[in-house]
Amino acid sequence: MKLIDRTLYTDRLKRIKGTPDIKIITGIRRCGKSRLLQEFIKYIEKTEDDANIIFVDFTRLDFEPLREYHALCRYVQEHHQSDKTNYLMIDEVQMCPNFEIAINSLHSSEQYDIYLTGSNAFLLSADLATLFTGRHIEIPVLPFSFKEYCTYHTPSDDIQTMFDKYVAEGGLSGSYVYSDASDKKSYIKEVYSTILTRDLVDKYNLTDAHSLTQVANYLMDNVGNITSPNNVSGCLTANSNPTSHVTVRRYIQYLCNAFVFYKVDRYDIRGRKYLESLNKYYLADTGIRYALLGRRNLDWGRIYENIVFLELIRRGYEVYVGKLYQKEVDFVIMRDDEKAYIQVSDNITDKDTFEREVSSLLSINDAYPKVLIARTRHETYDYQGVKIFDIAQWLMG
Repeated sequence: MKLIDRTLYTDRLKRIKGTPDIKIITGIRRCGKSRLLQEFIKYIEKTEDDANIIFVDFTRLDFEPLREYHALCRYVQEHHQSDKTNYLMIDEVQMCPNFEIAINSLHSSEQYDIYLTGSNAFLLSADLATLFTGRHIEIPVLPFSFKEYCTYHTPSDDIQTMFDKYVAEGGLSGSYVYSDASDKKSYIKEVYSTILTRDLVDKYNLTDAHSLTQVANYLMDNVGNITSPNNVSGCLTANSNPTSHVTVRRYIQYLCNAFVFYKVDRYDIRGRKYLESLNKYYLADTGIRYALLGRRNLDWGRIYENIVFLELIRRGYEVYVGKLYQKEVDFVIMRDDEKAYIQVSDNITDKDTFEREVSSLLSINDAYPKVLIARTRHETYDYQGVKIFDIAQWLMG
């Protein structure tokens, strides 16, 4: 499989190298966590003559004797070198039961710079604080961005054609080795099925896997729409699958814990306050939706909105859904002192559609940047202070 340098993540690992916290690489299954760790090891080997890298890969049979936390701790201590900088890198750490006991003990010795990856069934964001009691830093990894997709494929097609392919294929790069579209979909379906069965049904001992699947399908069908557990429960019950809103809320939380979906809260632009009810949910990768649901109920504008959301969190923004009186702004984004408002659309060549999209932005009475991202296929231009970007060009940065 072809490898590319995922500089967004490798640069962050370089910045935090040597800091005292346990570094934990998280993200949806098959997003490239193990590859990222391997590339970081190569970087250290190239740049540090005095580095002692202790690497444990629990997917390999030769490390099977270490699948007991006392044995793991002893192995690491035996390979420590006092005259060097000691790095501890463990891939698929969850395959060692009670691994956190060994890791916390090694961390407290202050002799190792520790990096972990693992299945998101065992390294869920919600669990990390309990496992490591605040002594960790999380490096969340997403599937390939559009820019990474283009780098991987060395495009011969124009950027717009590449964007069409990316929307359908998504960013789970393991599917790229397959030349046939049906094989790509089969790969993505298998990854998704594994997340639901092994990462969620097994972890939480769920007795109703069908309802979990239906909740996930509902969220996929409604990316970018305001959603509540009551909405989902009502829809499932109406379709002969009665499920309480309490169960739906729990299942949605599980899906977010496993990085399949991201919940986005609402922000009252006029009152400058955060709202706790009626959220939006975005899928970790549009290729999953395309593989499972095809073009059923496909709203291109919502799919583009999903892609823009993922790019915004890659770029380090806090992202909210904006509310202004009865109008909605797709995203209010914040980072340090930055703030901006973003609308996302498909085709804005129709005058009514264009005016509807910009009207929400023009209604905001402050000086922060206002942006409309759409499938314009044109260069960036300005309309009454609103910057209008073609989505493919905007994604390329």
